[in-house]
Amino acid sequence: MVTVVHVMRHGEVDNPHGVLYGRLPGYHLSERGQQMAQAAADSLKDEDITHVVASPLERAQETAAPVAAAHGLEVGVDDRLVESVNHFEGLTVGRGDGALWRRRHWKAYTNPFTPSWGEPYGEIAARMTEALEAARAAAEGHEAVLVSHQLPVWTLRRSLERKRLWHHPRRRECTLASLTTVRFHGSEVVDVSYSEPAAHLLPGALDVTGTSTEVIR
Repeated sequence: MVTVVHVMRHGEVDNPHGVLYGRLPGYHLSERGQQMAQAAADSLKDEDITHVVASPLERAQETAAPVAAAHGLEVGVDDRLVESVNHFEGLTVGRGDGALWRRRHWKAYTNPFTPSWGEPYGEIAARMTEALEAARAAAEGHEAVLVSHQLPVWTLRRSLERKRLWHHPRRRECTLASLTTVRFHGSEVVDVSYSEPAAHLLPGALDVTGTSTEVIR
């Protein structure tokens, strides 16, 4: 029996001050972010989706809403899909006055392989894998959508592809409102693919129609 789970990153957030908002409440989709969410929903409108679940954070719930509406579903909540913990939450991290350049934060860089500035990659992978399996079971024989955040989605993908979890943040293939699609045969992962249904709304986004990695267990 084939089951498909689409793991989506949320759309663009209204964040004019460039705050690393992390798990902070009150950060909603921008107008363009809402358009991204709709573009992703449109790309999935003909799929056999029976289950939609999102992180409890507003931006994820708002991204999931048009997908669920298109299939007559309610958006569920799974805390395991939440953004990762980050030492710099609530701060700006750019040059000049950004937190990255302040001496008191330097200790957060002692081990980039863990990483020392936030939730360990292994813990992220474990909770995301649990959420993925729960969605697979709930939508068995059909399709599900999970809406999460960039680092959790990318960590899950690297775990499924049996790659090391530590990585350079700028090399993540996980743009706004993108889809990392996991195909199961029974309970076994057989394929992981990636697409960007909202690429036209994000200047500089990769023009990716779809890449795929076969997973052999």
